[in-house]
Amino acid sequence: MKSRFTGRVALFIAVLAGFLTPFDSSAVNIALPTIGTEFSMDAITLSWVATAYLLASAAFLVPTGRIADIVGRKKVFKIGLSVFTIASFLMIFSVSPEMIIALRVIQGIGSAMIFGTAVAILTSAVPPAERGKSLGIYITSVYLGLAAGPFLGGLLTGYLGWRSIFLINVPLGLLTLAMIHLMMKEEWADARGEHFDLAGSLLYGFSLVGVMYGLSLLPDAAGYIIAIAGAVLLAAFVWWEIHEKSPVLEMKLFIENRVFAFSNLAALINYSATFAVTFFMSLYLQYIRGLSPEYAGLVLIIQPITQAAISPFAGKLSDRIEPGIIASTGMALNAFGLFLLVFISDSTPFVLFAAVLAVLGLGFGLFSSPNLNAIMTSVEKKYYGIASGTQGTMRLIGQMLSMGMATMILAFFIGRVVITIDNHARFISGMHAAFALFTILCIVGVFFSMVRGKLRRDE
Repeated sequence: MKSRFTGRVALFIAVLAGFLTPFDSSAVNIALPTIGTEFSMDAITLSWVATAYLLASAAFLVPTGRIADIVGRKKVFKIGLSVFTIASFLMIFSVSPEMIIALRVIQGIGSAMIFGTAVAILTSAVPPAERGKSLGIYITSVYLGLAAGPFLGGLLTGYLGWRSIFLINVPLGLLTLAMIHLMMKEEWADARGEHFDLAGSLLYGFSLVGVMYGLSLLPDAAGYIIAIAGAVLLAAFVWWEIHEKSPVLEMKLFIENRVFAFSNLAALINYSATFAVTFFMSLYLQYIRGLSPEYAGLVLIIQPITQAAISPFAGKLSDRIEPGIIASTGMALNAFGLFLLVFISDSTPFVLFAAVLAVLGLGFGLFSSPNLNAIMTSVEKKYYGIASGTQGTMRLIGQMLSMGMATMILAFFIGRVVITIDNHARFISGMHAAFALFTILCIVGVFFSMVRGKLRRDE
């Protein structure tokens, strides 16, 4: 009975945390123009409001996951949520671009500590037979946060100002902290007493920042140089981890654990192929079809809402059917949806457009929670924090790769100019090229997803 209660509390806390950070990230993106106007920020500086958060999150995900395995997942989760909540509160009083960016870095670190431990705590607290169902509910909360962010963020920014977006984080964060303190007495530290690899963590952080920051600068020459330097550091990190007795990222998980390696690779490819869809569709609906931001947001909400509806079902199903089969089916649906987007034009009926978004939502919903279930169930308990951080890192790197490809394609087809009626045709051609590339990526991803092998549960 106690175990079941702990599992339910862990699920509720994970759901709150799962909603909080994606909501903040997606809502802030809607508010960027307003923030830029208030502080007279140029486009490069403004982009750092979003990029700084992503970079900090990616750099700290795996190290904080490893620390959580050693000192306690609940402890790290509480510290991360406290950091995120305090930074959100301080954001209300921002007086300069530098202060906003610095606080976004701190928010990103807190977010990494939350995401790097929430899934690990949930996996630790929930019985294996119910794991997929619980992870599906958790994934649903993430999608609801992503779906609610643009819509509620736009309303809050319009009526209460952009600072109100960060104010919402405070009561949600305090509520979650209170629940942990009062209702969750257990702690999980399956690698307690082991050494923490500081040198490996630094190599990992700098390499990831180099790769991701370099990708954000493409196709400029500096972007290639920084990305290559980051890749060299990443190679050095892999070499170091192979020879380190207590590594921050156990490389044998990738070398010896086929399910873990290919499930993470499938996640990386899936996010790389799908994340920029919303970016392209937002521009298409507003510039090509003439919709207002509010109506464009209502159309685009179809995909995450479908994902949120499907994820619990898919997660529960993955408790009974091999997760790789369900995830592969979802990625195949994503490939089909992306292929259909190659043929949209400036006169495509909105009903057909909505149907394609629903197909993508169905595909992503079928892929995400079973794939996450496969990742978390394929490792020993002492690696739950690392596994949680690794899958989160795959998501962030995939998102950056997706936007990097989108940026390069647009630069090739229309250049760094404002989208006007004179270059609508070139924009649509570039969008078609991007969706064709994403379709090919997804097909490759289906292959890796299918060959991951069967999952052996130690139950």
